[in-house]
Amino acid sequence: MNIYNIEHRNHRHIFLYFIVLAAVFSCLVIGCGNRKAETSEYYIYYLNQDNTGLELVGYEPETEADDTEGLIEEFLALIDEGTDRVEYQKLYPEKVELDRYEYSENRLNLYFNAYYSQMDVVQEALCREAIVETMLQITGITGVSFFVDNEPLCDANGSVVGVMTLDSFVDNPGEELNDIQVADLTLYFASLDGTSLVSETQHVHYYSSNISAEKLVMEQLLKGPVSDNAQSAIPDNTGLIGVSVLDGACMVNLDENFLSQNYDIQEEVVIYSIVNSLSELSTVDTVQIAVNGENNIVYRQDLSLQEFYTADSDLVTQEVEEVDVDQEEQSEKEGLLDTGK
Repeated sequence: MNIYNIEHRNHRHIFLYFIVLAAVFSCLVIGCGNRKAETSEYYIYYLNQDNTGLELVGYEPETEADDTEGLIEEFLALIDEGTDRVEYQKLYPEKVELDRYEYSENRLNLYFNAYYSQMDVVQEALCREAIVETMLQITGITGVSFFVDNEPLCDANGSVVGVMTLDSFVDNPGEELNDIQVADLTLYFASLDGTSLVSETQHVHYYSSNISAEKLVMEQLLKGPVSDNAQSAIPDNTGLIGVSVLDGACMVNLDENFLSQNYDIQEEVVIYSIVNSLSELSTVDTVQIAVNGENNIVYRQDLSLQEFYTADSDLVTQEVEEVDVDQEEQSEKEGLLDTGK
């Protein structure tokens, strides 16, 4: 087992990094789906300017492909250094430091200092995904584990995260776009009097395989119900910035229009329209909502967005008939065509 102290990383990798970035003419801005537009053997992941998604840049390393430990050191140096390009951000704040790594038996263990646990939930989730996706490109690494102050990293529910692999993420890159997909979604909308939830089962026909189930749920919620017996609980013109799920905890990031008030709909109905709908997915146990990446907000009077919410079936008073929805036709009618990119 080899232990690498980040303070002694090879500075020529840093020099190479800036040369390579200067030669890169374009890069792809992505959400949590990590869709790649340029062709390169390797990619390095960074945060976008708003801390709401990931950016990736094609990268050709100096180290040979069969030198696993050399690539580990080179990639970790790049991640720790960050980038000087204005459209990208370093994955974690300056106070967060990677103290060392351990590599043994195809497992990469990363040891961060205590400041890692002070990152907000959205940034930490994106940071973790970016690091895992970056490092798993290296031949010989099949899993990545995180430690904070020498203790195993725990998720928002207090459970140990454990070893992360590519299967830890819900995106589905590589499939053909524009194939017709079908999903059965149970969505929860506000009742007509705004005091309870109405469930609607939608058979959604959509045209992009490169979209997570969580994003599909949120897109359909924002478009509103098909039935005349329900209304959208989420304020009009609310935009979805991003949605991701790790370890059963789903983080939904909405724009400022979410804070628009419609007092005809009770605040619990608004929150649990999102929570109950996402909780119907097998990947989701709890839901946290952020506004422009911030969750230090109390929604209306009582509901803190810092909380991770679980589904509440007591708010559901009725079900409506099952309906078929063509996502593309529905989006075109509303001028909201989303290809899932």
